Formats: sequence, C-alpha cells, structure tokens
Amino acid sequence: MERAARVGLGAVVAGVAVIIGLDLAYLGEANPLRRTISEHGLGDQGWIFGLGVGTLAIGSAAIGLSLARRRIAGWFGTVALLAWSVGLLITASFPKHDWAVGPSLSGSIHRVGSFIAFLSLPIAALVIARPWRHRHGMSWAAFLLGLGSVMWVAGIGAVIMLATRNGLAWWQVMPLGLVERGMAATEVAAVIALGAWASFRGPARAPAVVPVREAAAG
Repeated sequence: MERAARVGLGAVVAGVAVIIGLDLAYLGEANPLRRTISEHGLGDQGWIFGLGVGTLAIGSAAIGLSLARRRIAGWFGTVALLAWSVGLLITASFPKHDWAVGPSLSGSIHRVGSFIAFLSLPIAALVIARPWRHRHGMSWAAFLLGLGSVMWVAGIGAVIMLATRNGLAWWQVMPLGLVERGMAATEVAAVIALGAWASFRGPARAPAVVPVREAAAG
C-alpha cells in the first residue's frame, strides 16, 4: 500500500505544479489577488486546468484508499477524503460561470463541486489524523493543517454573512483570489501530509481502534 500512496502523492504534487504553472504563465493577464483559480478553466488553457485538478483528485483518492487499506483511516474519514476528490473532479469537468456572458448550468455545478471539495477536506484531515496525531509527525501535521483549513472556511463564511447583512457583494469585500489560494494551499498541504504519512513504511499501530475513535471524534 505504500507504493499506491507514493503514486498518489506524486500525482498530487504534479497536479499542484500544473496549477501553479498556469498561475505563473498568466500572471500578467489575471490578478491572482482577485481572480480565482478556476478562471483558468475558461480560456484556451481550460484543458490544462482540468488536467491539473483531475490529477490532484485522482492522487488524493489513491492516498485515501491507501490509508483505508492500512486501517489508518476509518470509513467516515475515507468517505470525506473521497468526497474531496469527487468535488475536485466536478470542478475540473464543469467550467465556472463566465460573467462576461452570464450564469450557466455548468457554473452552478462547478460551484457545488467547489463547496463539496473545500468543506470535505478539513473534515477528512481532522477525522483521519486526530486519533494518530501523537504517533507520527505527518499525522500531526495533517491534523494541524486540517485545523487551519477549518479556520479558512469559518473565516470566509463569516465574511460572507457580514457582507450579506450589510447589503454588500461578498466577493468584493475581500481579495477573493488570494483568500481562495490561501485556503487551497492549506488544504492541499493537508493532503500532502496525509500522503507522506500513508507512504511511511512502518506498520500501522492499533488499527482496530481507529474506526471507533474516529466515530467518537466526529
């Protein structure tokens, strides 16, 4: 299972590299402080964006299955991590709204996929890593990054609520591109920590306890 985890970890890193490459290549055309990552899916480079996000999704799923087969992750944590992968595949397959044209069904589906992905990953990282956080450095890192992801989600949610109450457009009251990239970086770092942990050759300890403790943690 360590081999599957390493392949998954490599896929995650490759997917991230593709997306970072797009950001750098189009830095002069799109302001990363305001423009979201998904903007890359609208232009001629849309297939490259889809390839990068899809590779990230497949790598994440491989890591999740490796953790599950080693009995490190229980069913709930595994489902949450797979939900992150499914959400990413949806965002890769359906371009976001092109506001130069107007809202679209594809854009609405893309938004649902984004919500699924960004909400599922913090849950997965916390639920999987919490029972093991004192037993391996990478499990502790995954747990802390899961907490960081929760803080990003909570902070964005608070800004949206405050903006809505005051009649403001929430996407204009914060540097949306920067905030999204910060949250995405934290969540992807959590996946990488999980992948590094899953790649560890040492045996999983007390595997039978994990599902019970995960259920209590959730």
